[in-house]
Amino acid sequence: MAVTDTEEDYLLPCGRGLERVWERLDTVENGNGDAHETGCVHCRTARESLLGLREATQELIEEPDPVPPDLFGRIMSAVRSELRRGATMDVVTPHPGVVSVSEQAVAVVLRFAADSVPGVRARRCRLRVVGIAPDGEAVVHISMTIAVHVDGAGVPGIVPQVRERVTAAASTRTGLLVGRLDITIVDVYQEGGR
Repeated sequence: MAVTDTEEDYLLPCGRGLERVWERLDTVENGNGDAHETGCVHCRTARESLLGLREATQELIEEPDPVPPDLFGRIMSAVRSELRRGATMDVVTPHPGVVSVSEQAVAVVLRFAADSVPGVRARRCRLRVVGIAPDGEAVVHISMTIAVHVDGAGVPGIVPQVRERVTAAASTRTGLLVGRLDITIVDVYQEGGR
């Protein structure tokens, strides 16, 4: 089996290697080339191509990357996203370290818990951290507004059910301790309406 050299130089028709032409590019340009280098048409053509390649490469190196046209929009989108997310709060986990979640994410979980009570639609949920419990859990005050379905029987017992589900969700799903939960009925609806 024959072994081939993978670093074999490309030979020009005159027998000179392209690598040698590249190495002596500046020497020949400065007028210090040998008789073959100055008179050979193949070496001259290769040298002109290599000079063009070197010039184009240098231009690419020196040319700064253009700013993407949508850069400002992408930055502002990220900033708006951070603002909508709201403040973050630390959640205690059984693992080392701390997990930070946004108030908006916690509010979604709590609204879903309120929606799980038949005849209730959660409207708005606001929360704020007011302290830290001895176990390290964040203590939160929650203000929630809901709409309730009116079917002629009234709404007795709805608020305690919502309170129970929201408190349980805050504890089990987010690791937060509810210090206060204010629930306000702001709307009533009939089946098929909002």
